[in-house]
Formats: sequence, structure tokens, C-alpha cells
Amino acid sequence: MTTVLAINGPNLNHLGARDPALYGDKTLDEINGMVAARAEALGLAPVFFQSNSEGALVDFIQSHPEAAGIVINPGALTHYGYSLREALADAALPTIEVHLSHIHAREEWRRVSVIAPVCRAQIGGVGWRGYLYALEALAEMLKEQGR
Repeated sequence: MTTVLAINGPNLNHLGARDPALYGDKTLDEINGMVAARAEALGLAPVFFQSNSEGALVDFIQSHPEAAGIVINPGALTHYGYSLREALADAALPTIEVHLSHIHAREEWRRVSVIAPVCRAQIGGVGWRGYLYALEALAEMLKEQGR
């Protein structure tokens, strides 16, 4: 099976309780369970990680050279996580950025992603389904690369 990283940034450990009207009522564990099931069907082996610390996210990416791709919800680091951006760029893997909410329809400061330029795609505004869409797109990208 092909290893892919499923990374979640700050505050996503509070999903299910954190503003359900905006972020939905599913917990991160529930979302990860759905991702794991879909990944298995796609022949992918996800390695899950969540941290509220940018440095821990960078360390995680750097410690998985075997990974073939990344699905990441950087949370608030979307807007200012330059060391995370550099780690993703250095990894040089197909990466898809995911957001539960539609960041371009929210406050102006949320509309800019410093992460997006080093990603193949950005999916947002479709709630937990965005993780599954990202995983499916990543699987297709890897298949096109022969991985």
C-alpha cells in the first residue's frame, strides 16, 4: 500500500464541539475513520497526525520520507504558517489543502493561504467530505505518476 500523510493543524482536535454550525458535528476521529476506510479502498495507507504546534507538523512531514502524498488541513496556519509551507515545498509531494469551511467567503484575513501555492489543489466549503474528495484526487494523481 502507498503511504499518504493526513495532517491536521491547530484546533482541529476540537472538531465536533468547536462551532458545529461552521465546522460540522463530526469529530476528527470520526473524519479520520472515514478517511481510513476510503483510503483502504483506494490502496492507500494513511498516517494520521494532528498538532497545535507548527514545529511538530514540520517535524512530522520531515520524518516521513516514505510518503507519496499529503492531505492537509493546516487550520489557522493556512494564513501565516511559513515554516509549514517550506516543509511542504521541501517534501515535493503532491499535496492537497483541505478546509471544512469556505475560507474565501469568511473574514478577509482568512482568504489568503500561504500554503496553497505549494499545493496541487485546495478544497473547501464542503465540510468533512473535502477530506474524502482530496484523498480521491490524490489517489488519481499518484496513479498518473505510477505510484
